[in-house]
Amino acid sequence: MPAVSARPSDRDRLGAMAAAISCVAVVGTGLGLSIPLLSLEMERMGASSIVIGLNTAVAGFAAILTVPFVPRLAARVGVVRLLILAILLGGLCLSAFKLFPNLVLWFPLRFVFSTTMGVLFVLSEYWINDAAPPERRGLVMGIYATVLAIGFAIGPTLLTLLGTDGFAPYLAGSALFFLGLTPLVLARNLSPDLGHDRGGGILAYLRLAPLAVLAAALYGAVEAGAFAILPLYGLRIGLDAKISAALVSAVALGNVLFQIPVGLLADRVDRRLVLLGASLAGALGAALIPAASASLPLLSALLFVWGGIVGTLYTVGLAHLGATLRGPDLAGANAAFVMLYNAGLMLGPPLIGGGMDLQPPLGFAVALSLLFALYAVPVVRSLVRGGAG
Repeated sequence: MPAVSARPSDRDRLGAMAAAISCVAVVGTGLGLSIPLLSLEMERMGASSIVIGLNTAVAGFAAILTVPFVPRLAARVGVVRLLILAILLGGLCLSAFKLFPNLVLWFPLRFVFSTTMGVLFVLSEYWINDAAPPERRGLVMGIYATVLAIGFAIGPTLLTLLGTDGFAPYLAGSALFFLGLTPLVLARNLSPDLGHDRGGGILAYLRLAPLAVLAAALYGAVEAGAFAILPLYGLRIGLDAKISAALVSAVALGNVLFQIPVGLLADRVDRRLVLLGASLAGALGAALIPAASASLPLLSALLFVWGGIVGTLYTVGLAHLGATLRGPDLAGANAAFVMLYNAGLMLGPPLIGGGMDLQPPLGFAVALSLLFALYAVPVVRSLVRGGAG
């Protein structure tokens, strides 16, 4: 398969970025549909909440175990070929959940399904980062994150139209996955060539780009923790279940609307300053949650701004990664990025939930603030020492 030239034209760059972003947006919609669908289906099958939670957690384990091998496999198979294989397998797995309604089978099936998603996100983000012009990398990653967030939001909405019974939602999800093949096929000649360099290991990328990959871990922890524990916090302060769940929507909406503006900012100043600003704003915003809780409009406004700012940690972290590394190292670092994001997803809820249990309900805000403050320490050290960080 032909590789991109060493100096791709603006048209080639645009085509490559459009293909990768379109692919992940379509699949993101299918993934957003599948996550609540599978949980509801397991409940109908009689699974306990613990079993449903364990099955969902398989996604994180699958990413941590398999993502480090994705760059090496892509170097052998080719980026686009591996993406096509992952999407095909992911789409087939989604329909297989309905074909084989057996909870025992759903654990290995979930592992395979989640592995294909890990491949998709590692390689698509690598491709976008590789194709993005250096002076516009923050903007491009902001567009990517915005489109992906919209796709995730559309997915659950489709369930209200299709329902959650029968084959219709599963087939629709699979169709969305397969639709993601179209931009890949059209841009197959624009894919980056990884060569045969194996790159480094996860620890090597923690050393080469620590601020970027740690931003992924922090964002994963905060995203999962806030989304899982925030409704419980709402209940603890006396809100009803419906309003407590709506607090998450305020965070999610801010996440969608802040990505592009902050991405533009990251193209104009040192991205480490943007990461520091996001972490300090995250710590301050979390610390203000108890004070704002006396007023629902004030709390919603705070969560909107807070969610928007902290959501850019993922975007700016990716842009910083692309500015720091290239070629096989960038692909390997993207794998480390996705792996640590998934590690954060697994660690965030127990850490933040545990904080609220230790000091209810104030501990929710305290735990969040401490996570952001811990991340700010290496960012400040990097800025003081100078260099690329």
